[in-house]
Amino acid sequence: MPRTAADWQRLSGALAGELRTDEAARASVAADASGLVGTAEGVVRPAGAEDLVALVAWARSTRTPLVARGAGTSLDGESVPLLGGVVIDFSAWDRVLEIDPVDGNARVQPGVGNRALDRALRPFGRTYPVNPGSGATCTLGGNAATNASGPRSYRHGSTRHWIRALEVVDGRGARWTAGGRWAKASVGPDLLGMLVGSEGTLALFSELTVRVALRPERRTGLVVPVPSGVPLGAFVREVADALGPEGSALEYVDRATAAALRTVAGRDWSGDRGLLLAEIEGNDRGEEAALARLEALAGARALPEEIAVFEDADRLWEIRGAAGPALGRDGAPALREDVVVPLTRLDALLAEIPRIAERHAVEVHVFGHIGQGNLHPNFVVDPRSETARRVRAELVDAALRLGGAVSGEHGVGATKPDAMDRQWGAPARALHRRIKETLDPDGILNPGKIWPEASPGPAPPP
Repeated sequence: MPRTAADWQRLSGALAGELRTDEAARASVAADASGLVGTAEGVVRPAGAEDLVALVAWARSTRTPLVARGAGTSLDGESVPLLGGVVIDFSAWDRVLEIDPVDGNARVQPGVGNRALDRALRPFGRTYPVNPGSGATCTLGGNAATNASGPRSYRHGSTRHWIRALEVVDGRGARWTAGGRWAKASVGPDLLGMLVGSEGTLALFSELTVRVALRPERRTGLVVPVPSGVPLGAFVREVADALGPEGSALEYVDRATAAALRTVAGRDWSGDRGLLLAEIEGNDRGEEAALARLEALAGARALPEEIAVFEDADRLWEIRGAAGPALGRDGAPALREDVVVPLTRLDALLAEIPRIAERHAVEVHVFGHIGQGNLHPNFVVDPRSETARRVRAELVDAALRLGGAVSGEHGVGATKPDAMDRQWGAPARALHRRIKETLDPDGILNPGKIWPEASPGPAPPP
């Protein structure tokens, strides 16, 4: 139901922050990195948590959807206003409020970027190791909403492992805190874990307390050629064992991607089975031990090329980030998928992906966080097409059949909510819905995501 001029006037009068309804502002928040496009009716840039409380009260009275947005880097439409409503722009909430190196915490606003926080921690000898591929632009609030991760989650885990507290305003307008500054606690069911990964459907995040770690002395990147005649899954496990406790990332790029990255790296990476990209972190002694184990593996497996060493691991990840442009696919329509299976099922999934592509006559490139069984098949097809829908359905079927999950890190968003019943089963899914109804009784928070059936009903009579 469209909002009236009186509705917008009432909202504007209730806010200390900014409300915009002009076309330029609305267009700027209509899409995210998924390629999905919605229509925002208004954009609010709140001044503080009090604005969030007022906004929720107004949205409940008018049955207006509210969609939280950080940097718009989400890949499954999490920040797209698919059912209209108001987009809450948190990008200006970008202050690091406090760094406590003794307790190992940082208190931040939701619009703070990953790399901005890591730079702020450097003088304290600390680091925030969560490094999504969009780490140069994505925000901690968005990371918490989607439980984002990246290459270094191989050792350090996803965002969920690094959030100690969230200050939130839920869909009832209640303001509360989950978690705390402590390093450990055992005080009942974990509300914090429930909020992380909820994609803005249960509450709006107004402040985060994150855990920080000691900054390692060294982070070294490695490129390991994949030999012929060895199942990739088995070789991944061998490399993981060789990396040992120093291993902090273990990635895969397929043959076509490896050949394309040659031009970026200036190296001949044209092996017929792709490459493993790894990272080790720690001190000189640990690095020497890990490299010795890898060289022994290289000799035992008669690798076709030497293991390449990058003294600065970030340079390797820059090269890896150039995969899209190097393949000539940057900006081209693509279905950028994300599934995860147990490591023992990797080879079965890797065999099924090209079969899916062949059945639908589309090209596919595969890379991802293979050390965790998390692959990103990129199918060269318009993600909004019927072909893309069928490709995604078959990939989801394969992941579930192999005992995996429909998303390893990108989230559910608007692209996979119909798979949630199959993922969790009817009893657990019914409990999910009861939680949603408790925290968001009017269905105003990010409708169409995770719970596609939840959406605002008609506005109550005045």
